[in-house]
Amino acid sequence: MGAGTGWVRSAAACAAAVLLAAGGPAAGAAAEAAPGAADGLTAEAVDAYVRDHLDSSAATGVAVAVTRGTEVVRAAGYGETSAGEPMAADTPMGVASVSKAFTALAVMQLAEDGEVDLDRPVREQLPEFGTADPRSDRITVRQLLDQSSGMSDQGFREKSEPQPGDLEEAVARLEKAVLVADPGTEWHYTNPNYHVAARLVEEVSGRPFGEYLRERVFEPLGMDGSTTVGGSGDLAGAGVARGHIAVLGAPIAVPEPDGFFDGAAGVVTTADDMAAWLIAQNAGGALPGGERILSAEGIAETHRASAPDGRTGLGWTTGTTPAGTEYVGHGGIEFTFTAEQRLLPESGVGIAVMADTGLGRGDASALVAGLTALAEGGEPGGSADTLLFWVDVLFIGAAAAAAALGVRGVLRAPLWVDRRWADRRGRRWAAAARCLPLVAAAAVGPSVHRLLSLAAQGRDATWLQAGYTAPTAVLFASVLTAACTAVLAARAAAALRGRTPGARRERGERG
Repeated sequence: MGAGTGWVRSAAACAAAVLLAAGGPAAGAAAEAAPGAADGLTAEAVDAYVRDHLDSSAATGVAVAVTRGTEVVRAAGYGETSAGEPMAADTPMGVASVSKAFTALAVMQLAEDGEVDLDRPVREQLPEFGTADPRSDRITVRQLLDQSSGMSDQGFREKSEPQPGDLEEAVARLEKAVLVADPGTEWHYTNPNYHVAARLVEEVSGRPFGEYLRERVFEPLGMDGSTTVGGSGDLAGAGVARGHIAVLGAPIAVPEPDGFFDGAAGVVTTADDMAAWLIAQNAGGALPGGERILSAEGIAETHRASAPDGRTGLGWTTGTTPAGTEYVGHGGIEFTFTAEQRLLPESGVGIAVMADTGLGRGDASALVAGLTALAEGGEPGGSADTLLFWVDVLFIGAAAAAAALGVRGVLRAPLWVDRRWADRRGRRWAAAARCLPLVAAAAVGPSVHRLLSLAAQGRDATWLQAGYTAPTAVLFASVLTAACTAVLAARAAAALRGRTPGARRERGERG
């Protein structure tokens, strides 16, 4: 599965490289503006910018919340869902890894209640947690939340493994995991850190994680349209319409691939509810009635970078815009929808965007960047959809060329063998060696998801998820594999026919 976050940093690289093209991430860059410039972030400006973006995007609908201090500047939906319903401020949308900020808040609440110690080993507070690596006994709760536990998708392929049914199973399956670094020494973004954190909330509080969030977070904030789901199969039941992938700029509504979300990516919410969340975050945890969801010190602790990367806090990530404005945020990316939240502490602005397009498009991060530019008094950057259109054209053309060359290679296989293959052993080995590039090319299709993993700093993905991310690139890889396999098979068949006694006699007569 937005700017400035671990998952989003990896996902941006993943989207760029698995495309196997020269294009960059789908998110558009905001134009630079001087800090302190006149604030252009008005309700009218938000409306105009978001609608303009939708006109040039594969997204059919987005939900946006913009706040300043305790004021809601704009909370609205734009466009329509894949079901054809108008997008509104109360339309349920998944926020993917933005959910991690909610999980971190729940853990911090228990820490302030004296029931969780952030700097004690998780194993002492959640005995069921353990991995195949004895170093995991030293992982602290804080290291789970700032992604410095040493766990990684490279040590446990969380998406390729069978998906768990609940948080208890999610923790139990980590018994096969190995650490890639000593706890606290390196930053590696992986969802299981937050599966363990959410399970800790369940065990310490004595209630299901979703129930805890409802009673201690959503209800106090007035987030009546918010919930959390266990996995992708629960999205429809929470009222979330299908999201989209895109080919040649055209949106295609598809179901989200199978995945486990709870604790790491399961929150479903609305623009109205995200406005309340942003206001509370910028207010240091204070609620309109004077109560708090967390102390100001606790909120500040979640926002403070504590990981070895110097950027990641507890469910949040710090960063600086091109114009020099410091922010705290977190992105969320799934394969059919994306989200991002950002706080600008200096101005008290909060921005949240939820889009119905997935990892391969980057609409949520592009919109957050553009809205941030408006808040800085600048002009938003343009959409990257034109570039992505031509990337699709490139890959579809390459797939057509691979198919044509495959047909030509199959038809010419007997002639190739006749020219390259002979009874002399040295000639046979030389001809076989000339087939090695075809063998290598044929391996691209089945391994395209592993190329995705390499491009995204080791983040795991299945073959199907690679197809959702870059459908035309996977189409090209699949056609290339089929074409090369067919040519190899045709050459092998021709070579075998050429070694029969009748074929040898025929060559002798021709000679």
